Amino acid sequence: MRLTKFTDLALRSVMRLAVVRDGDDPLTTREVAEVMSVPYTHAAKAVTRLQHLGVVEARRGRGGGLVLTGLGRHASIGWLVRELEGDGEVVACDGDAPCPLRAACRLRGALRDAQEAFYGALDPLTVADLVASPTGPVLLGLTDRPTG
Repeated sequence: MRLTKFTDLALRSVMRLAVVRDGDDPLTTREVAEVMSVPYTHAAKAVTRLQHLGVVEARRGRGGGLVLTGLGRHASIGWLVRELEGDGEVVACDGDAPCPLRAACRLRGALRDAQEAFYGALDPLTVADLVASPTGPVLLGLTDRPTG
């Protein structure tokens, strides 16, 4: 299984936000885009989706920025990836040119099982797990901003 670039960016953004230290100014969406080396519009789209999921809170005004919520820090990565990827099938059996095997295909079910096993392997992990050392210090090093 392969994750979309959108999901990859959203996960990396959440990981970076998870290592913002108490007392540091929150990162802005623009700073997240710069740190992740992606266009601002891509980062903004990912941040908006993360907000809708309740994973990230965006604060406006002086001292504003992006803050990871408690849900964002402790939610299952499997859950988060499912939400970001959607409920789509691994293969498209229907559509403009439907597969002639779709009525009696065993591959579709096997691929669905494999997809669930993929998500199942991510279910026990949280963002806090993903940013434990050695990853956290590397994430902090991705910015020119002074830390701590």
